Amino acid sequence: MGSPPVTPNDPIQRQQAMAANAQRQLEIRRDTEKMAELTQELKDYLAKNDQVMSVDAVKKVEQIEKLAHSVKGKMKQSF
Repeated sequence: MGSPPVTPNDPIQRQQAMAANAQRQLEIRRDTEKMAELTQELKDYLAKNDQVMSVDAVKKVEQIEKLAHSVKGKMKQSF
């Protein structure tokens, strides 16, 4: 069976939940910063190259998509 729900009266579970939440928030910030960096790189590339999409540009888009999905999933989690 699953683990019992976190109760406010259990200090160990509360501390673990707070630590997990803090870690999740750090990961969301890290992933969001990386998405912003990749988005800027992609924007710069597109400004310089009007017609041809390189494999590198497509990989950046895929990385952005993966990070966005990760952030969305982490934001839906609750502790």
